[in-house]
Formats: sequence, structure tokens, C-alpha cells
Amino acid sequence: MPVVVITGCSSGFGMLAALEFARRGDRVYATMRNTAKAGPLLGQAKTAGAAVEVLQLDVNDAVSVAAAIEEIVRREGRIDILVNNAGMSIDGPVEEFDDDEVLAVFETNLFGVIRVTRAVLPRMRSQGGGTIVTVGSLAGKATLPFSGIYSASKHAVEALSDALHYELQPFGIRVVLIEPGGFETAIETNSRPARRFTEGSVYLEAERRFAEALDKLPGGWMRADAQIVADVIVDAAKAEQPRRRYLVGQDAELIAGLHKKMSDEEFEQTARTMLDWH
Repeated sequence: MPVVVITGCSSGFGMLAALEFARRGDRVYATMRNTAKAGPLLGQAKTAGAAVEVLQLDVNDAVSVAAAIEEIVRREGRIDILVNNAGMSIDGPVEEFDDDEVLAVFETNLFGVIRVTRAVLPRMRSQGGGTIVTVGSLAGKATLPFSGIYSASKHAVEALSDALHYELQPFGIRVVLIEPGGFETAIETNSRPARRFTEGSVYLEAERRFAEALDKLPGGWMRADAQIVADVIVDAAKAEQPRRRYLVGQDAELIAGLHKKMSDEEFEQTARTMLDWH
């Protein structure tokens, strides 16, 4: 029975992936910063007849990370799959972010991934293998206006995943990156604008028009079923030979495909035409 550790399980991809692993018979440790928010996960697990263990783990706190991983190893003796899912989002023009806001995004989205991965690797090496799945984003491949800070953190995760792939392959540890497009999760609901991005901003009108353009995309924006991503996470983690990257969602496949084939100038013009945003 594989032992699975997932971060950021209070909602969204993390919660759904924890439930899916458990339904498939794995030993699941669903971690979250605030375990008081575990109610929805535990309720759904009970309904599904699936066993999930909840542990406190704050990816921004090295002591918390070490304590959680040590406890799991004490109980199980191994960790077969790590899913780095915890993340946060913030919107706004780059100019109007304060330093502490930028640092908060990178602290969770990048440094948190590094902390948890670093804590798990000695156990995976000693047991002769494992799989690390990190939830990145389409934003790590193609940047939209007003999401520059979030996209920068996810671009960094892309580079980190590539380096880990090369470094860990000799130890039998597989590294996978999941790149979802727009899905309906709490990360979008909880996203907040930059502190100084308020009425009177010189960017406000352009951001409003861009948001309206996104809403006109076929099927809407950020409305796809998040279970699709959870299924890809679990399938990739269990695959004998997983791909290094999994684009998830029609929007992700379309936008990333165009970005790969086109010059920067061609991609910009196509995006503006698709969104009717000029």
C-alpha cells in the first residue's frame, strides 16, 4: 500500500487528490496549515468510505515541515509519493506590489515546494525510489497581464522541477509537474489584488477590460471541474513511466500549444485577437 503525502489539502486539488488516492487504496496523509479546516475533507472521506489521515504542515515553516515528515516516517517507515500542492495566488500589475506581498507568494509557491521536497528526499533515496508530483500552472508557461508575480513563482517551479528530474533520476526518484489551466478551486476564490491596486490606479481600466475578455472565453474562465486535475495527479503519480509534464485543461493545451509554436509577437497578437482585447 503506497504511502502518499499531500500538501494544501483543505480544499481544491489537494483535497480532491487526497480523496482519490484514498479511494484507490493508498495510505494518505493529507496535510494542511490549519487542521481546523479539515472538516470538508474528512466528511467526504467518510461518505466515500475512504481513510485519510490529517496532519498539520505549514510549508512556510521549516520546523512544521520537519515535524510532519518525521511523524509520517515514524508511523509508516517510508514515503512513496509526495504531492506538492499548497499554493497561493495574487493579482495585479507588477508596479503596485509591495515587497512583502511578492515574498509571500514565492514563500509558499516556490520555497514551500523546496522545503517539503528537501525533507522527503533522504527517505526516498534510502528506500530506493519514489515519485514527486508538483502542481504548477499554465501560468508557468504563458504569462497573462496582471498575473506577473504569480506567474513568476510558477515559472520558477518549472525550473526547479527540471533540475530535480536530472538530479534525482539516478536514485530512482521520478519527478512530475502538473500544469493546470483554469479550474474552479479555492485558490482563485481566495486570490486577492495587490494592496495598492485600488481605485485611482492607472492600470484599473485595462485590468477591467482584460477580466471581461477572459469571461467571454468558451466555457467561461476558472469554471472547469477540479476533479479532472485530481485524477491526472493520481494517474501520473501511479504511472510506471510518467511524463515529466502534464498540461491539464483545454485552455492549457490551446494556449501552451500556441505559445510553443509562435514567436512572442505572433502569440501576443493571437491572444489579443482571441480575447478581443486591444
